[in-house]
Amino acid sequence: MIRKYTISIFTENFFGLLNRITIIFTRRRINIESLTVSESEVKGVHRYTLVIKSEEEKVKKLVKQIEKLVDVLKAFYYINEETVFQEIALYKVSTHALKEGRNFERLIRDHHARMLTVESEFVVIEKTGHKEETQELLRQLQPFGVLEFARSGRVAVSKPMKKLSSYLREMEEEQLVTA
Repeated sequence: MIRKYTISIFTENFFGLLNRITIIFTRRRINIESLTVSESEVKGVHRYTLVIKSEEEKVKKLVKQIEKLVDVLKAFYYINEETVFQEIALYKVSTHALKEGRNFERLIRDHHARMLTVESEFVVIEKTGHKEETQELLRQLQPFGVLEFARSGRVAVSKPMKKLSSYLREMEEEQLVTA
């Protein structure tokens, strides 16, 4: 059964690693729907968060292949129910929308969005939520004149409580045993 998965990859921050990771997806003909890279809670360790649609068996093999990369410390995969996730969207809308007054403001409020800036020619609106929520606001803003739209990749944390530092400690102990 094809489902949506969030893959978290923890690495040291080395040049060219993103390319090596994405090649693994390309070879397996798996499309990356979302990609976000940031620092993690462990100093010197970065987190890649990717969203894909695939079958679990393929995802398991994919994660094992990713973990074989030298600079990858650990990789995990989760279904949506095992993560807490959000995306951020920015909408640049013509200031003519402000002439709609209450309708425009109500739309922004009803979607729990906020205006970041109001310029003479445009307004920038921010919405945090799931992709479906940000898409719905985009759809409803279209009649007001959307000039630009951008959405971030998924930012996610896992619900399971084992910390990355625990996995890293286990890996170090395992290396000491095999050395």
